[in-house]
Amino acid sequence: MSALPPLLEAFFTERLIAQRRVSGHTVSAYRDAWCLLLGFAQQRLGKAPEQLDLEDLDAPLIASFLDHLETDRGVGVRTRNARLTAIRSFFRFAAYRCPEHSGSIQRVLAIPQKKHRKALVTYLTEDEMAALLASPDRTSQLGRRDRVLLLVALETGLRVSELIGLTCGSLELGDGGHVRCQGKGRKERITPLRRETRSVVRAWINECDGATADPLFPGPRGEALSRDAVRRLVERHVTQTAKCCPSLATKKVTAHTLRHSCAMNLLRHGVDIATIALWLGHEDIRTTYSVYLHADLALKEQALARTAPPHTPAGRYRPPDTLLAFLSAL
Repeated sequence: MSALPPLLEAFFTERLIAQRRVSGHTVSAYRDAWCLLLGFAQQRLGKAPEQLDLEDLDAPLIASFLDHLETDRGVGVRTRNARLTAIRSFFRFAAYRCPEHSGSIQRVLAIPQKKHRKALVTYLTEDEMAALLASPDRTSQLGRRDRVLLLVALETGLRVSELIGLTCGSLELGDGGHVRCQGKGRKERITPLRRETRSVVRAWINECDGATADPLFPGPRGEALSRDAVRRLVERHVTQTAKCCPSLATKKVTAHTLRHSCAMNLLRHGVDIATIALWLGHEDIRTTYSVYLHADLALKEQALARTAPPHTPAGRYRPPDTLLAFLSAL
């Protein structure tokens, strides 16, 4: 057996799981990246994955693999960069275990991330949020569940993984009511809830007769909703709401759009950007600055209104010479 298989196994079991204690989502993403890379190397080199050596995965092969992802598999630049992140993480680990391959490892680590177009975030206005919350049918239990999920998502800005991970015991519905969740990097945070929201959530938990460990948003069999289920839920209600709120038809609304809408709603009501960063669980406040301040045109218009207009006289340029006037008119 070559040196690559035990090294790759040690990377997942020792580095990612035991030492860094990354989430299951990270392990899955890194696993998928390496399955794709090993399959590509097998086709390119004619070797089975268990026969590959570390020196087989050199910089030219990795670069060809990244090009293959974009041209043949049709992935976007973000996905290409995510796959490269998984590969780099392994090669940084390999640099400590296999210093004799340091030259080829450094060439792989030198492969740059590709820049991509950063579009402004899509978010809902207050009228659109109100229309979306009115969409679920409150006469059915499924509709009441959907309304509670949309309400909690729009008010707290939780990520989808945080939403579906909520249990009935994650919420404090008395005085100082809040929701407690574990976000990215295993960071725990609490987010306050309005009194009206606490009443709606309390009624939902009583209706379900949920125990502390039961999921707050159960599926048909009582298990927590999946990411795909939440995606379909949001798409269904957005499509229905667009019939009476035409502006929604012009926007691509996903479950993550609800998180953006919460942040932009806080920003429009004067909440400072540092508080919004804490609210959303951003580790670096620069993330909040770059995403949300750029998207709010109203804030830019307010800033423009505070400035004095330049004293520029109106009118068109007229050349002082008749020859120049003739040439300008040609």
